[in-house]
Amino acid sequence: MIPTLNQRNPEIHIKSIFDPSFLQYGIVMNPIPYEPYFEYLDKHTTIPTTKNQYIAHDNELEAFLGGAIHLPKLPLNQTYQYGYVNGHNTKLNALEYHKSSEINVVLTPLVLFLGHTSKINHNTFHTTDLDVFFVPAKTVIEIFDTTLHFSPCKVEEGGFKCGVILPYGTNMQFETIEHKQTEEDYRYFKTNKWLLTHPENTPLVDLGAHIGIIGPNLEIKY
Repeated sequence: MIPTLNQRNPEIHIKSIFDPSFLQYGIVMNPIPYEPYFEYLDKHTTIPTTKNQYIAHDNELEAFLGGAIHLPKLPLNQTYQYGYVNGHNTKLNALEYHKSSEINVVLTPLVLFLGHTSKINHNTFHTTDLDVFFVPAKTVIEIFDTTLHFSPCKVEEGGFKCGVILPYGTNMQFETIEHKQTEEDYRYFKTNKWLLTHPENTPLVDLGAHIGIIGPNLEIKY
């Protein structure tokens, strides 16, 4: 699929997550312990007709997992939220990061735009500093806390399904830092969520997200 995607997106070089360049952003994990997560996404979630549906925490999913399995890379003393994002996104739109790793349980193939927080300069990030990766179906990856990321992009007409595991509370409440002392304070958008948006992403701009992405709002053609 990667050669076809690169042929249809000549301005974007799409690489495999097994390319060594991915190691600065995350690691590919053993998917076997996550089989119940894959099953739930497949049988108990749907892809919306348009746009994305993001569920930060699904109580039924947590109950389905039952705590009987220990998900690797997650400390036992941390409370986690087990959610997912399903949808039809094809554009970059924004970039976010957390002060924690994020685990993506990727049921369907998709593409991720990734960057590194070290490339943020005076609260701006240029799209030329992005790396773009294809993630195959039934893959589990850990995204580091220094990795800029946002919504997956679909590579099939039917859309995508992707599980998301984060420390509990992440993305759940809008928050701002009243007395801003650092540049990073201007990026704080939700609980455990620092964000830069593209100026074309009107919904986030209207919500007060910091406009900081320079360059085209890249789009994946599939």
